[in-house]
Amino acid sequence: MDRQSVEAAWSKSRRLALRKYVGYAVVALLVLAACVVIAVIYGSVPLPVSDFFAAIYDPENLPEASRIIIFDLRLPRVELAMVVGAALALAGCGLQGILRNPLADPYIVGTSSGASLGAALAIVCHIPNITPYLPSTPIMAFLGAVLAMLVVYKIARVNNVLPVETFLLAGVIVGSFTGAVVSLLMTVAGEDLHRVILWMMGTLGEAGSTSLWLVLPYLVVGGVALFTCAVPLNIVGMGEENAQALGVNVERLKTVVVLACSLMTAAAVSAVGMIGFLGLVVPHVTRMLVGPDHRLLMPIAAVNGASFLVIVDAAARVVAAPQELPVGVLTALAGAPFFFWILKKRAV
Repeated sequence: MDRQSVEAAWSKSRRLALRKYVGYAVVALLVLAACVVIAVIYGSVPLPVSDFFAAIYDPENLPEASRIIIFDLRLPRVELAMVVGAALALAGCGLQGILRNPLADPYIVGTSSGASLGAALAIVCHIPNITPYLPSTPIMAFLGAVLAMLVVYKIARVNNVLPVETFLLAGVIVGSFTGAVVSLLMTVAGEDLHRVILWMMGTLGEAGSTSLWLVLPYLVVGGVALFTCAVPLNIVGMGEENAQALGVNVERLKTVVVLACSLMTAAAVSAVGMIGFLGLVVPHVTRMLVGPDHRLLMPIAAVNGASFLVIVDAAARVVAAPQELPVGVLTALAGAPFFFWILKKRAV
């Protein structure tokens, strides 16, 4: 085969790959749009589809009750679910890539346990709000998550090197310790125990502009940081020694990826509590669809994560209406069997 034939075949394969990726991206965006429509019109009080489109094109003629339900109650939840779902999915992609383990979870760096400790302290100790727009619980949860992540990083880093095994063990150690402190706080919580448990199970019931802006800046900054690391993450997939031989500063890459993923996870957990399995399942399933190239994987995984949390939150509001189920419980109930099925299918 001559050179021209090889170049033509290579060009054709790239066009086919690009066409396939664009197709996945379009489908993912259409699924997200459908999930948003469903989440807005369905709830304890269902709305006609016409009200959704009226809210977009002619909100002035929307009935007052529908306007309150859509703009004050459901849209803030949908927006927060999209941002949190995208943040957890991106964090899962980054950590699975840098650790070269498709079973890595965003909570593995200790952020979830640290956030739980911060939130439990705020609730049990009745720490007052800084302002009416800055509730103490999410602020304390975020601080606890960041501090736990810094402790894990400090323990694991040896001689300016971050060994993967030590990093994972440090996350387990810090998570176990903070989990024990949370359990101790729960035993003395008294009448506040219900609030602590509800927060730890995950809920978007307190969604608002404050919660959204607590997560969105970290999603943007962390997402941009991870996208700039996409090519080095692809190279690290061949092994750290090979990546270093090709000019990748592996230790610097680890620091950037771990910091970006930890901050996104900390912000997400502090806003809505514990949302299990999303950061594990969504990146893994997306990788099965679009392949391991992080340049393609991360943006589609972010959209899929947003869709998944939006539709699960809608189900949490509808299944036991007028009561609301914890969204973190539903993500685990939906994610665990599906992930088990995927693993069994791959093993066959």
